[in-house]
Amino acid sequence: MLREGVEGSAEERPRSGRAALARIPVRVEGPAQRATSLRWKRRAVQVGTLVLAVLIPASGLFRIDPVDGALVVLDRQIWFADFFLVFGFWIAAASALVVTYSTLGMVFCGWSCPQNTLAEWADRMTRRLLGKRAEVELDGRPMRVSRGKNKWFNWLLLGGAFLVVSLAVALVPLFWFYPPEAVWSFVTFREDPRLAGSLHWIYAVFVLIVLLDVAFIRHFWCRFMCIYRVWQHSFKTRETLRVAWDRSEPEACARCGYCATSCFIGIDPRRTEVFDSCINCGECIAACGEIRARKGKAPLLRFAVGAREEEARGAGLWRTALSSLRGRIRLTVPLTLLGLALFAWGLYTYEPFRLTAFRAEQQLHGAGAIQDYRIEVAHKMYRPARVRLEVEGLPEGSYRLSRSELVFDSTGHLDAVLHVDPRLPRGLYPVLVRARSDDGWSAAFRIQHFAKGEGS
Repeated sequence: MLREGVEGSAEERPRSGRAALARIPVRVEGPAQRATSLRWKRRAVQVGTLVLAVLIPASGLFRIDPVDGALVVLDRQIWFADFFLVFGFWIAAASALVVTYSTLGMVFCGWSCPQNTLAEWADRMTRRLLGKRAEVELDGRPMRVSRGKNKWFNWLLLGGAFLVVSLAVALVPLFWFYPPEAVWSFVTFREDPRLAGSLHWIYAVFVLIVLLDVAFIRHFWCRFMCIYRVWQHSFKTRETLRVAWDRSEPEACARCGYCATSCFIGIDPRRTEVFDSCINCGECIAACGEIRARKGKAPLLRFAVGAREEEARGAGLWRTALSSLRGRIRLTVPLTLLGLALFAWGLYTYEPFRLTAFRAEQQLHGAGAIQDYRIEVAHKMYRPARVRLEVEGLPEGSYRLSRSELVFDSTGHLDAVLHVDPRLPRGLYPVLVRARSDDGWSAAFRIQHFAKGEGS
């Protein structure tokens, strides 16, 4: 009995030891983790960009009003007369984009572009449902579908996923032209006077474009058709962010080539030039990290900024990179700050209303032309408002306002007619039209009225 108990304890002892070791938290850090981290960081930025594409217009931060034909910033209509807002925004945006493109290259394409995000998602769905080698090419080559996955259900599931995503993505442009409640009315098939009568046809075109993109075009657009990529490309220099290759193990790289296979742009990241098609997505770096991690080694590809390594020898890579960055921002940062200051001043001095008055000729049953004035108030804020009108400079009882109060439900133009009695004694009368809103805004418009003294 004692012998059996001893043997039982010997058998249980390794099991309990393994269980104890399994309970110890182990955190592995190395090339594989860095490669996965890079890939997930890019995915997070891509998803965040799509979310911002909806939140920016939905929150009223920026969109386009197709009814009034105006830009909307912070729920304010922006006219060309709002000089500081328009000029400040474009100075800040242009200078910030120039320093971004010249420093980070075409990183927008690889990390933020919605077109590239949709194309990558379509690639992953195609490989998952039709096989790892199933790729869409527009050069005439047929798609290589795995025999085990060449089933009608897989094709139906892939087509259904493409259609659902196309229906959802096609709604995003609507947020840039209509407020969220109007888009909701469109989705729920409710009548809304703000929606264009042909909007359902426009939406159908959007759906078709997105569906064709995710099903057939994909990265062909990025390689050969994107004009914005060419615009970013024009700002690249020899010191712009790029993929750098460590040439310490050329034989290992020659036998591998996984980085070039993983590049959906179709270039070899080991031979990048100043002007190439690289979009700095880092997919090749992640792929190299995965392969090298199996041997416990660091990837041979990495991001680099500044002068080429062979040009920076003796000066220090980091010192050269910082010097290059300082040279880029020396001119652009002051312009960006100037643009932001002008934009802030434009918001501070923003006029929510615009008051104008002009002469309106009318004909009254052959009695001859009489001179009236049309007073117009434009409301530029997307909220209700009330404006009161007053007239100064004319004798009491010698004029009549068609209405002295203008009530706005939202943005728009309302007017009132100022009729001056033609029997007013002859002379020049300086007339002052005042407008006051309930929120404290006030303005005045001067009119020089010449009375002919008819009937006096």
